Amino acid sequence: MNVLEAEGLRKSFGGVAAVDGVSFTVAAGEMLALIGPNGAGKSTCFDLVGGQQRADAGRVRLAGRDITALSARARVRAGLGRTFQIAAPFASMTACENVQLALHAHAGRIWRLWRPAAAGFRAPALELLAAVEMSGLADRPAGALAYGDLKRLDLALALAGAPAVLLMDEPTAGVAPDARPALMALVRRLAARRGLAVLFTEHDMEVVFGVADRVLVLQRGTLIAAGAPAEIRAAPAVQAAYLGVAP
Repeated sequence: MNVLEAEGLRKSFGGVAAVDGVSFTVAAGEMLALIGPNGAGKSTCFDLVGGQQRADAGRVRLAGRDITALSARARVRAGLGRTFQIAAPFASMTACENVQLALHAHAGRIWRLWRPAAAGFRAPALELLAAVEMSGLADRPAGALAYGDLKRLDLALALAGAPAVLLMDEPTAGVAPDARPALMALVRRLAARRGLAVLFTEHDMEVVFGVADRVLVLQRGTLIAAGAPAEIRAAPAVQAAYLGVAP
């Protein structure tokens, strides 16, 4: 079942088409990678789905609901979660308190956030930290965490809203190469267990080809290829445009 649908997305800046008629779907439990050379339009496409930018044309649907006109915040409430390239939790708060704060926000209790974050939601926060394999770090200040653990904490924060779709912007950026497979294997397990539709951008091609179910390739704002990782790796157009191999 397709949980996320993008149809004919277009966005131009100063007459230059950054995204030009891009369409795709992501099913429950599926991990879809969006790749392309620098300037291909990946970030813009990602932001059109997340609501950080408004499309000039096209539609975005979440579980069949048209969310094109919704703000980024409203899309989160509708079931769209997102992690960011640079993880930035509150450094002075513990990992658990950061997740508790996110749970407060998603429960609509912003007005109570002057109170200590530890005042509520500790049990569900600990469950989320366990889900991202951080139980032993729950009471450690975020500022004392290794960067790979900060990425896991960022994932827990995104899951606090119980999203149906998870957008991940460069999930392994800043993570040591030998730790990347374990992080992405965790994401895959979470996607399978929770029925999450995952759309991610990533520069590490070993990560992409190792974890994605399907891959979309953008060039100059246009989709030039879509398919299974093995198909994409072998496609002459992709090799020429992205991997630097002559067709």
